[in-house]
Amino acid sequence: MRVHVVGNVCIDTTFRLGRFARPGETLNADGHSDGIGGKGANQAVAAARTGAPVDFLAATGTDAAARTIREMLSEEFDTALMPALELPTDRSTIMVDASGENIIVSGVTCAEAFDPLLQTGLAASIGDRDIVLLQGNLRADVTIACLKAAKASGATTVFNPSPLVPGSSPDLAAADIVIVNEGEAAGISGHADPLEAARDLISRGAGSVVITLGARGCLVVDRAGGAPDWVKGLRADVVDTSGAGDVFCGCIAGCLAQKIPLGHAVRIATAAAALSVGRTGTMQSCPSQQEMAHLIDMEMETENA
Repeated sequence: MRVHVVGNVCIDTTFRLGRFARPGETLNADGHSDGIGGKGANQAVAAARTGAPVDFLAATGTDAAARTIREMLSEEFDTALMPALELPTDRSTIMVDASGENIIVSGVTCAEAFDPLLQTGLAASIGDRDIVLLQGNLRADVTIACLKAAKASGATTVFNPSPLVPGSSPDLAAADIVIVNEGEAAGISGHADPLEAARDLISRGAGSVVITLGARGCLVVDRAGGAPDWVKGLRADVVDTSGAGDVFCGCIAGCLAQKIPLGHAVRIATAAAALSVGRTGTMQSCPSQQEMAHLIDMEMETENA
C-alpha cells in the first residue's frame, strides 16, 4: 500500500512578528527564514515520516527555486514526480505573530497549471489498496478528476479541500475521507456547530468527515453511522500553527497506508500536530521519523493493552 500525495510545492518565506501590521503600516520582522512548503509537499513529508511509502506529485518552474526543491525533497520520498513548467516556481509568504497565529499569501501559477492525470500518468500508478491524498491547491476540475480516477482504481481517497475558495462548494462525492478545520466545515456547510457541519458534509457525499477543532481536538463522523468520535486535544506550548493542519492530514494518510484504522490514525495525527505547533515553520515543524514511530507505537500499545 502506497500513499500518492497530489498537490503543490513552493518556497516559503516566514516572517516572525510581535503583531500583524495594520493596513498601510510597515513593520520590521523579529526574524525571517526560507524553506520548502506548500500543502501538498508538507502533507507528503508527514506521510513519509510515518513510515509509509510515498509518491509525491506536484509541478515546479525551471528556476533556481525548483532545483532547491528537487534536491531537498529527494531525501524524503521514494518517488517525486515534478514536471518542470515554463513558469516561476510557486512561493508563499507566511507571517506569524507572537501568539503563533499566521497569515499566508501564496503565488500559485504552477499549481494552477498542473494536471497530474495528463502530465504524470497518475491513474496508471494507483493500486487498488493505495491511499490518494489531495488538497485544494489545484484547479477544482483537476482535483475532482484525480479523486474520481483514484476511486475508479479502487484506492481510498482523502480530500483536504483547503485553501477553501470563499463561497465555493467542493464536490465531495469521490472522497472517502474529508478533512477540514472548523472554519472550513462551517464555510462549506453553513453550520457553525461542528456536528451539524459534519453531517452536512456526509450528506454531500463524503464517506467519513474529520473536523479539526484546534486546541479542542477533533471530531470524526462516519457515513456508516455510530456515535460521533470526539477526540480530545493535547496540551501544547504554541509557537507557530502554520504547519499543524498539514502534519495532521499527512499523518492520517500515512497511517491508513499501514492499515491503522481511521480512529487510531486521527489520535496519532492529533499528537503529531501537537508536537508541530511547538516549533517554527511549516515543513520544518513536522515530527521526525523517530517521533512519528514513537507516537504510532504509543497509540497501538494503548489499543492492545
